[in-house]
Amino acid sequence: MSESIVPPEVRPKPAVPAKPPHVAAPSPTAPHGPSGLGGGVGVDRVPGLGHSGGGSTLLGYIGIDTIIEQMRKKTMKAGFDFNIMIVGHSGLGKSTLVNTLFKSQVSRWSSGWGSEHKIPKTVEIKAVSHVIEEGGVKMKLTVIDTPGFGDQINNENCWDPISKYINEQYEKFLKEEVNIARKKRIPDTRVHCCLYFISPTGHSLRQLDIEFMKHLSRVVNIIPVIAKSDTMTLDEKNEFKHRVRKELETHGIEYYPQNEFDDDMEDKNENDKIRETMPFAVVGSDKEFQVNGKRVLGRKTAWGVVEVENPNHCEFALLRDFLIRSHLQDLKEVTHNIHYETYRARRLNDNGDV
Repeated sequence: MSESIVPPEVRPKPAVPAKPPHVAAPSPTAPHGPSGLGGGVGVDRVPGLGHSGGGSTLLGYIGIDTIIEQMRKKTMKAGFDFNIMIVGHSGLGKSTLVNTLFKSQVSRWSSGWGSEHKIPKTVEIKAVSHVIEEGGVKMKLTVIDTPGFGDQINNENCWDPISKYINEQYEKFLKEEVNIARKKRIPDTRVHCCLYFISPTGHSLRQLDIEFMKHLSRVVNIIPVIAKSDTMTLDEKNEFKHRVRKELETHGIEYYPQNEFDDDMEDKNENDKIRETMPFAVVGSDKEFQVNGKRVLGRKTAWGVVEVENPNHCEFALLRDFLIRSHLQDLKEVTHNIHYETYRARRLNDNGDV
């Protein structure tokens, strides 16, 4: 006697948990209780939870992908830290660009500095922290400024205070890490990114630029940018960018994102496009102007307004997208897994005592 076989009903994952219309009683040979995650299949029964009549309730979808939501909630509660260093000689618009990047007054001028303060005769390190909140997400942003860099007649070894500061933050993190009773969440003051501002000369890099990036690229993620790029024509800008890339390659200077840190082909293809665009030719401004009925950030000239966020005018939007939307977390991971680990291994190998 033939028996027709009815294929099991395939139900999509419910968007809203609902009690199934019918739950068949288990057969004597069938295993009792839930069958596990099953690669993301909904679990209908949870032992110990149900009605008084012995029936169980459907609590909701359970799958491996719910881990992402758990991580998101914990991260939202903890918040984020991001530490960015800006380096370049005075007058290149470093503070203005950072204010424009984060749409907040995070520069040193808004934190107790004024026009009466003179640029120091030696390189100083000024770290200013702000908490930025958007959409329920809090980020502690620390901007490390380096007033006095490159402004002297003799700039020999002027990068030493900057290198010392970066290593001091690694040392501080290492000491917290090796403590027997260490903190649950170690404060992270390590420099995750260094924006290096190149003067828009249109010719070539200065020797100071080459020496700085050669020494510091080993300990921090350097992102070179061409400041005030609206002072060059389009042809001059493209030629200068090409010349800068060739000089960096000639001197063996690696800048972020480094080729050897690409995880897979998708990352490589995305980062190759970024590397072809760098150094970003940017313009910063915190002033608004009326253009075609819209308020835009820009710099007003005799022939019109240079719109900061217009990709046809400059590459500020590309830098912001790269720095905040797509690579902020990767900058932190490369800092921890590469630069900090290199420092940590060297320190422990030197004397084994921290």
